[in-house]
Amino acid sequence: MAMSSRSQSPDTFSDAEILLTKGRYQARLAATPADVTAVQALRTLCFRTAEIDRDGFDDTCAHVLVEDTRNGALVCCFRMLVLEGGAEVARTYSAQYYDLSGLQDFEGRMVEMGRFCIHQGWNDPDILRVAWGAMTTFVDRENIQMLFGCSSFAGTETEDYLDAFAMLKHRHLAPKRWLPRVKAPDVFRFAARLRRKPDAKKAMLRMPPLLRTYLMMGGWVSDHAVVDRHMNTLHVFTGLEIGAIPPARKRLLRAVAG
Repeated sequence: MAMSSRSQSPDTFSDAEILLTKGRYQARLAATPADVTAVQALRTLCFRTAEIDRDGFDDTCAHVLVEDTRNGALVCCFRMLVLEGGAEVARTYSAQYYDLSGLQDFEGRMVEMGRFCIHQGWNDPDILRVAWGAMTTFVDRENIQMLFGCSSFAGTETEDYLDAFAMLKHRHLAPKRWLPRVKAPDVFRFAARLRRKPDAKKAMLRMPPLLRTYLMMGGWVSDHAVVDRHMNTLHVFTGLEIGAIPPARKRLLRAVAG
């Protein structure tokens, strides 16, 4: 499949709402159907799906594009679904796979972040920093109190990720009041099944970069992983309460966003 990129010059970026420009990258909200089509093409490439990666949530979400300002190439994308509070969690993508009734009493605006991907042709840590900086800008502007979504491990075999799952069990399980319950028919109940002490180095090497970032900010996960054979992933529900982010980490995020 050909590389996903935009034919427009950087001069036309002003047509859309810019969230952040940092170095050679710029993050903006999708402004046209063509932007959403480009996002879907990048997701199809990254997730290696047989058909174009799109669903009904694309119509109700805001889409963020991170582009290389030198040539307009789309290098990263994700989508956001804004909720006014926990009473709306049943209409999210994650609710298809997890029983989120524990979050229904959450007071405060929420964002479900999903379909995050970075083009395999760009191996630059600044891309992830810009993506999180853009998210920070959005969170501050919209008074968001919780971020959540599904964090994915590549493939559906658990063996390679046992240290990572053991670390999630020992250090990063959701508070009981928010803990998602099992809903999907095919799950790996790692919190109940694993008795091993995690090898921290191996665990972090196998942890997906997006999930690693969530955890560094104080994020937490479900006690089980969903085996998603359609997407060829194992994913855990991941939550991050904005008020619980350590002050030093908030300063770093806002320094990027600023």
